[in-house]
Amino acid sequence: MCGIAGLVLGECGTDALLRHRVGRMNAALAHRGPDGAGIWTDAVHGVALAQRRLAIVDLSDTGAQPMLSHSGRLAMTYNGEIYNFRELRKDLEAEGVRFRGTSDSEVLVEAWERWGQQRTLLALNGMFAIAIWDRVDHSLTLVRDRFGIKPLLWRQEGDGLAFASELKGLLADPSCPRDIDPAAFAAYLRHGAVPAPWTILKGVHKLEPGSILEWRKGQAPTCRQFWSPLTQMSAGQSHSTSAPFATLVDAAEALLGDAVERQMIADVPLGAFLSGGIDSSLVVALMQQRSDRKVETFTIGFEETAWDESPHAAAVAQHLGTRHTTLMTSGRAAQALVPDIAAIYDEPFSDSSQLPTLLLCRLVRDHVTVALSGDGGDETFAGYERHSWGLALHRYRERLPPFARQAAGRVARAVPIGLADAAAGLLGQSAANRGVSHPGHRLKRAAKAGAAPSFVDGYRQFLSQTADPQRLLRHPAEHLPLAYHSNAALDQLVPLARMQTIDALSYLPDDILVKVDRASMSVGLEVRVPLLDHRIWEWAAHLPSGMQRQGGKGKAVLRAILDRHVPAALTERPKAGFAVPLAAWLRLELRDWAEALLEPTRLAESGLLDPDAVRGVWDAHQAGREDHAPLLWSILMFESWRRSVLHG
Repeated sequence: MCGIAGLVLGECGTDALLRHRVGRMNAALAHRGPDGAGIWTDAVHGVALAQRRLAIVDLSDTGAQPMLSHSGRLAMTYNGEIYNFRELRKDLEAEGVRFRGTSDSEVLVEAWERWGQQRTLLALNGMFAIAIWDRVDHSLTLVRDRFGIKPLLWRQEGDGLAFASELKGLLADPSCPRDIDPAAFAAYLRHGAVPAPWTILKGVHKLEPGSILEWRKGQAPTCRQFWSPLTQMSAGQSHSTSAPFATLVDAAEALLGDAVERQMIADVPLGAFLSGGIDSSLVVALMQQRSDRKVETFTIGFEETAWDESPHAAAVAQHLGTRHTTLMTSGRAAQALVPDIAAIYDEPFSDSSQLPTLLLCRLVRDHVTVALSGDGGDETFAGYERHSWGLALHRYRERLPPFARQAAGRVARAVPIGLADAAAGLLGQSAANRGVSHPGHRLKRAAKAGAAPSFVDGYRQFLSQTADPQRLLRHPAEHLPLAYHSNAALDQLVPLARMQTIDALSYLPDDILVKVDRASMSVGLEVRVPLLDHRIWEWAAHLPSGMQRQGGKGKAVLRAILDRHVPAALTERPKAGFAVPLAAWLRLELRDWAEALLEPTRLAESGLLDPDAVRGVWDAHQAGREDHAPLLWSILMFESWRRSVLHG
């Protein structure tokens, strides 16, 4: 695990210039790799590769990067972990390859040279961002893992190209453009994150998950996918299983257990996040089952009991017999992070659970270097509450004609939030759900979703922090995430599979994985996600909807496995999420900080926002007429980033 950066100039350079430029980029990524730094250059061809190292497997110098293949043909810098590297190594040794050390990096570069790009990538089980310079073909290849667990950004520079693990790595080079992309900003306001392949800056791109970029001198970079959740889901749905549920549960437990066991390999202290929910509890149960010692588990606890879930995690840990640590903190500690958080998250990012996630990672890093998490279970096994709303939306769309749905949408927009709250209460949607001060927003959003022109457009409403960011913008054009583009393969999926695939293509890599990667790597902590082993997605894609959700609840298979290890009473409770009471904070403790960032003259500097419209949103929130916390947090995170990172 580490941070990587590199340049290809497209022409001859000098060693000193290349080292200076890539050295600055590498230094900006020092937090991702505190254990060492390496630079390799080929001045004749204007190439420089760099890495900041977080040593996890093979702590010796034989695992250091950038790394040359034994023949010297390939130069590689790589970020991630290959969990099946030992099996791949045996296959390569059987073919006559000899190794200097025991790292997965050496296995990767030798497999690439021996087997070629496509065979190697399809054989990899892991998370990775890879850059390989071929000294014979004079080509650079960038690769990002199947789900986008590890980040990789790039930009063209004249005839050449630059890349880095984070935007701050590219910004460390003075030649990097700093012009904000208004359409990316609009998409950010809607989703709370900038969707791939865009970044907040014009001319800077995210390599999409499961993709390969190839550069050759004199040619424009080309991108293609080697794996896609959509392709796998389409194949699975066309050959869905008819096996008995109990048989499927057995098969899933064996597969999940293997994924967990693979990801427990490390030469440094290892533990796991444990929230006490289904996903993390299952990961920990499978870890403990395969460990000859007590697994180290960690939960963050808050002094404020209203949003402290640590007792649930402690109960699960006691049942499983782990060595459990509750890391106590407070809302004040979370608030203290606010002024610095925009720089940590690299580009504007406004999922407010970033605050407790960062606190957790900082506290856990004092104990271990690697932690397993339960992320990915909701996407793979249909566990989000919005999946229930989406299925209801599908039935609603089938039963009502478009004109009736559009009328309902207009009524929903006009209904005061207080009346919507009352209606939500009658339907059992209480405000007790942590962080939800106005449950009526869900009803209003559902009505708007029903009025959308298509099911996919409607589902986007459930993934939008605000339905119409254009009302605040001077330039209303907005990038549409690729997951929402017209796609025949997506449209042919059943509604539940369609929602899962959209989640896997957008929300998962753009929000969830960014949140965890930036928080963990800011303190040099490696987080592994066994539920995102690609074999699990490919297996689960064959499940009919009725086997994904049972009794109105998602993750039926995971629940059945967990029941074998943990009593259901310990984990079955309403899903609260990893949230903070942001709406209240913006009215009280964070009000002065927010007021300073929303000062109209400073707000107008970017030329993107209408200060009067923003002030109207702020005033409505302060008066309690609306809960605009998500939208305001997006604006505040952008302004904090713009002033501290872009122009800091």
